[in-house]
This record gives sequence, structure tokens and C-alpha cells, in this order.
Amino acid sequence: MKLVPVSCLIVMPATTIVALTTTLRRHSMFCPILQRRIPSCHHRRRLVQFSTLSDSEIEVQPIEGSNAQRSKSPSAFDQKNKSHTRNPHPPPPDPTTFPPSSYDARSFFRFEILHESSKSMARVGRIHTPHGVIDTPGYVAVATNAALKGVDFRDVDTMAADGQQLHEGQQLVFCNTYHLLLQPGTEVVEGAGGLHTFMNRRDRPLITDSGGFQVFSLAYGSVHEELSTGGELKRASNKGRNRKTSHANGGDPSTSSAPPVRVTEEGAVFRSYRDGRKFLLTPESTVRAQKSFGADIIIPLDELPPYHIDPRVLADSVERTHRWEARSLKEHLRDVREQAMYCVVHGGLDRTLRKKSLDYLTSLPFDGYAIGGSLGKDGDELLELLEWMMPLLNENAGGSSVDRRSKPRHLLGIADEPSILGAVRNGIDTMDSCYPTRLARHGTLLTREGKIHIKSGRYSRQYGVPIDPECDCPTCRRYDRPYLWHLFKAKEPVFMTLATIHNIHYMNDLMARQRQLIFEDKI
Repeated sequence: MKLVPVSCLIVMPATTIVALTTTLRRHSMFCPILQRRIPSCHHRRRLVQFSTLSDSEIEVQPIEGSNAQRSKSPSAFDQKNKSHTRNPHPPPPDPTTFPPSSYDARSFFRFEILHESSKSMARVGRIHTPHGVIDTPGYVAVATNAALKGVDFRDVDTMAADGQQLHEGQQLVFCNTYHLLLQPGTEVVEGAGGLHTFMNRRDRPLITDSGGFQVFSLAYGSVHEELSTGGELKRASNKGRNRKTSHANGGDPSTSSAPPVRVTEEGAVFRSYRDGRKFLLTPESTVRAQKSFGADIIIPLDELPPYHIDPRVLADSVERTHRWEARSLKEHLRDVREQAMYCVVHGGLDRTLRKKSLDYLTSLPFDGYAIGGSLGKDGDELLELLEWMMPLLNENAGGSSVDRRSKPRHLLGIADEPSILGAVRNGIDTMDSCYPTRLARHGTLLTREGKIHIKSGRYSRQYGVPIDPECDCPTCRRYDRPYLWHLFKAKEPVFMTLATIHNIHYMNDLMARQRQLIFEDKI
């Protein structure tokens, strides 16, 4: 909720505040502006801000920088309404508030279904974008800073042997708005003509996210960290040591330090990890940034709640995400620029919230559907969620004319092989993850027979044996296991390049094999 300029600033003891609060409540029936419930005050002395919010609301909250603010900072998930008895925010906009023309098919973005399996929900399709085709199901490589670590795009975009093209290689690549906002900045990228020109990847499609995932990771760390700490919020103490506060029960933290992320209805405030500058990420600002980047597919701002969260807080988070995504969509529709926008369906593992999120967001004129939020603590929970949820995307919500089945579906941040195989069976079209490239940098290579941890001495004498005998990537055609073992043990930088080329090739080959199996109705 956006505050208007302060109308009065008062320093007073708690007894005076209680008396004032009682008087305001007593007279609220005569004055509409005072009808909002004013929370009780328990601090002996605090700074109070009275700010008119609308014709019928008044907000009472600590002013930033006051003693009260320092003694109890807001959490990453704004929990001002601790009782959860009333949501002070209006509901997300109705689908009818969007122009009828926004529901029309896009001439620059199209998804065609080539085949649907008779044995599962798996399907083969093609996504047509202004910068090329995406074969589905397909793997999406993550280029965090508009670059694959240690690899030139030319090494993975088209895999070839002896001058003869074998297959399309890496088609869609994912770039992170959060990192690009901080370095090099929107002005530099836009000045170059957008990401396609900046990266010299003019004939391949790109997708950018909103930056929300990285912002909320500042509060809870990686998914692994959040799961292992039971939903503890990361905080930096005054002495510089990390402290954590649990939000699994939905309570406010009581610590002397501020959280790395502060969330309001307007957006998320965070500091740059590069230079400490403060940023406000809003639904509108992240869309404008993605307009500057010029990716083929863009993502609206969403709030990423942790796995461990109070159900009431999760419900509030889903509502806020719906409002943010609707604001993002309206900003996008003001200047489409031949970009498609996917919504992000939330709700954690709560099926009621997931269905509510799916029904609302798919009723809006988004061009595709991304599955996001907390997807479970392990692969079993992920697949259980997909097996329940994905059939709903083959049905149209009551009263909606939107054909859910005809739009592409993207799984955010999941690309380990078991999860991929399960996701494909359940009708996922694309999925992104830095998992394969991260594995490569740490010496784990993917093969049809399982993972190879190349640091093991067992590979030091396997002369003439490539990483994967059935692989035809440049690394497997030129080098054997003993040489790669040596490069890794010697910490030679070229190992990262060779291993990453192989793992990306393996992922794209895996998806090509999945498409063929779907065509043959074998999965």
C-alpha cells in the first residue's frame, strides 16, 4: 500500500497513544476516514505516523529509522495485519478490466501442438517467437549475466561434427533481470539495441524473469538453505554476523537488525550486493526493465514465499502475487513490443490456493503459463503436485473463454533429470535450470548410464573412453576421460568449458529423445 505524504508526526508515551486510539475508535462511526481499525500500541515510547491512505482509511505505523522500527523491522513477507482477520487490500482486478483485444492471438508469438501422447499428458510442440523456434519439450539453459559461464554461445547453439549440423543445439536461453539491473544496467543493454544484439545472439530466442526470485533469495537463501533451516529469515546483525529468524509460524521477527528485503504492496526494497545501493522493484519497473532488454518472453513480478510458511501468510502472499502480476500485465500491454508474457502460478503445496491461482491467472490475457512458487522439498512432492495440477490446464475454468490447453507451460527452476522426465509426462513444455551447468563446473558429467564424478581416480586410466560413448558433442568426440580427469585435478579453466559444452549437449539430446518417444506414444 502506497503512503501519501505524512500529515502529522507525534512523539508520545504509550498511555497517550492508547487514549488517542480509544477516542478515534469511539468517533469512527461519525467520520469515515477513521473507520479502519487502529492497532493497539505496546511500546512505552514510539514515533507514530498518521498518513491518509484513501477516503476511508488511516495507517498507523512506525516511521522508518525510528526506535520502534529498529527494534522490530518488517519481515520479508509484510505482516502488518497480524490477526489476518481482514485483508486491507482490494482484490486483484477482474478479467473484464483488460481490453478485449488483449485476448486476441499474437501474430508474433504462437504455440502449435504437433502431437499428444496417448499414454500420458506429454506433448510435442513448437513455440514460434520473433527470434526463432523453440521445440518442446525443451531444456532452457540459464545465462545469469547474459552469459553461460565459461562457454561461448556459439559452442552450444549449434552442435556440429565435421561441418555438418547435427541438431539445433540450445534454442531458448534464460537471463536474470535482477543481475542485469545491477550490472550492466538497463541503459547499457538498451543502448546496444537489447539483449539479442548485446549478446550477439540475434537468431535465437531469449526469456527474462522479473528478478523476484533473486530478491527473495536474499531473505531466505537458496531453496536448499531455506529447506534446511526450516524457513529462517536471513539477517545480518549489527556485528556483521548472520542471524536468522523463523517465519515458519507466520510471526514477526524480533531482532535488532533489518532484513535484506522489505516487502510492501508497492514492491520489494533491497540493496545491491555489488555496491549497497537501495533498489525498489515494482511490477511496473521490472516490466520496463524487461522492455529494455527485449527478450521474446518476459515474466511478471511475483512474491516467492518459502516452503516453511504459515498457511495464512501464504494465502496473503498469493493474493499479493495476483495483484502484482495483474499490474505487470497492464504495464506490459501498454507497449507490447512483440514480447510474450507468461503468468506465474503460485500456491505452494496448498491445492486450494494453487487452483485459485491457476483459475485467476489463466483467465487473464497472458501468453503462457509458468509454474512457480514453492514446488516441494523433493522430487516426489514436485511430481505429486504436477500430477494433480497439470490436468487442470487441459480444462477451461468455468465461464472463461481462454483455451488453457493451447498455451505453452514452463516449469521454473527445475531441470534435474528425474524431475524432467516426470514433468514431460505431465505436459510441461519447457523448463529452465542452472543445474546441468553448475554440475559441470564442479566436475559432474551427465551420461546415459548416470552421472560421472570425474575427480575419481578410477577415470585416470580409461584411455580412449569419452564421457559418454553415445554422445557426439565436441568434447566427447575429441577428448577421453583420463584427459578430463587431469584437467579437473589440475584446476585448468578449460575443463569448465569442455564439461559445460557436454552437459548442455546432453540435456538437449535428452529432450530430443523425449520428443521422439512422445511421437511414438512410448511415454
